[in-house]
Amino acid sequence: MQHWFLIFFGFIAGALSGMFGIGGGTILIPVMVYLFSFTQHQAQGTTLAAMVPPIGLLAAIRYWQAGSVNIPAAAFICCGFFFGGWVGANYIQHFSEPLLQKLFGVCLLLISLNMIFGK
Repeated sequence: MQHWFLIFFGFIAGALSGMFGIGGGTILIPVMVYLFSFTQHQAQGTTLAAMVPPIGLLAAIRYWQAGSVNIPAAAFICCGFFFGGWVGANYIQHFSEPLLQKLFGVCLLLISLNMIFGK
């Protein structure tokens, strides 16, 4: 039964990612931590592993078809993301679960406040 819930929340996260560019960090990680008892580390690692093929392929193709993808910029971001993800994943392993959850929450809070009250 848990597999169906994971598929369902994956679908919701995929739809939101396709619409708004969000999903993994804002939907899947809290769902995995609070509903499926994943550790913060497990949720983050699992989300990263799950997002690579489906979001990177189908959603990007659709945006490209609509003329909304800057290929050179995407290639440079991909390089940075590839190595930045590796550095971040190595660095964060040294943080405790409670600290990691607090930092994750602060990150989401700062982003949301900037989106709501920023230019």
